[in-house]
Amino acid sequence: MSGGAALQSPREAVLPVPATTNDARVLKCLQQSKLFADYREAFESVTGFPLVLRAAGSFQVPLAGSERANRFCTLMTQANKTCSACLQFQQRTEDAATVRPQTLTCAAGLSETLVPVRVGQRVLGYLQTGQVFLTRPAKNRLDRFLNTHAEGVTDAAGAEIRVAYFHTRSVKPVHYEAVVRLLEIFAEHLGSVSNQLFTSRSSREAPLVTRVRAFIAEHQEEVLHLIDVARAVSMSPCYFCKRFKRETGLTFTEYLARARIEAVKRLLQNEHVRVSEAAFAAGFQSLSQFNRVFRKVAGESPTAFRARLPRWAPRPMRSTPTRRRVTGG
Repeated sequence: MSGGAALQSPREAVLPVPATTNDARVLKCLQQSKLFADYREAFESVTGFPLVLRAAGSFQVPLAGSERANRFCTLMTQANKTCSACLQFQQRTEDAATVRPQTLTCAAGLSETLVPVRVGQRVLGYLQTGQVFLTRPAKNRLDRFLNTHAEGVTDAAGAEIRVAYFHTRSVKPVHYEAVVRLLEIFAEHLGSVSNQLFTSRSSREAPLVTRVRAFIAEHQEEVLHLIDVARAVSMSPCYFCKRFKRETGLTFTEYLARARIEAVKRLLQNEHVRVSEAAFAAGFQSLSQFNRVFRKVAGESPTAFRARLPRWAPRPMRSTPTRRRVTGG
């Protein structure tokens, strides 16, 4: 697939913040999560469309890994010239989808959509679907496409490609827009739970990370220094830093900040707990430090996060969290 004309309005004039190495690890957690697997199974079963969660700048062919990938597209990407053009098309789609979903149409007439999964202004990755017609397929368009992109294709392969092309699904634009809206809602949910998934326990988690997680949970409100945590897991501080970074992709300080942010989010679900109380209860030393870390990790302010919570709350806690002097790690 190559070329493309946008079907939606131009993207907003907001430049995204480049993803970090930590963001790549978070995206991997999302890709491997049960949440994404369950949604993907339900989405593909109900809509019949393929769905993948791809990293920005991925060199994989479109919708690689989905059993519902379009047969025509799969056959065409086996040709080097077409594969190169297809990757260029993917890059143009990403460039257009940094803020909101974008649907572009390739030279063969098939449409694909990328929906950004964002945390604040950072794009973690993209939900991708499509490889469908939004207008009736035309023989003359296919002929022009094959003349340009199918050099060296045998007659037998060419016949299979033509059959696959005209067996491609056609969808009314209004129905396709509804599908994209579903993905947009799911992308927002993935962005909001990304840190939670990253800091939650996995069956593949290294024993070191499990022990550190338990130590943080037990001493979260206290002053936590790296040397204390290293001693608790019977390692030298230097060796602990190297091992922990290798296992999680984060420094201990970065991991501790994310764990504390998740604790704050849980506390803020109780409307009777003030933001400042939640911050100090989770182990932050000052409100300025807390606000800075919360916005960096969650992509929004604590107030904005609380405003999005459901308008119900559990019964008031019997006592409010006690302010303690702590450090960020």
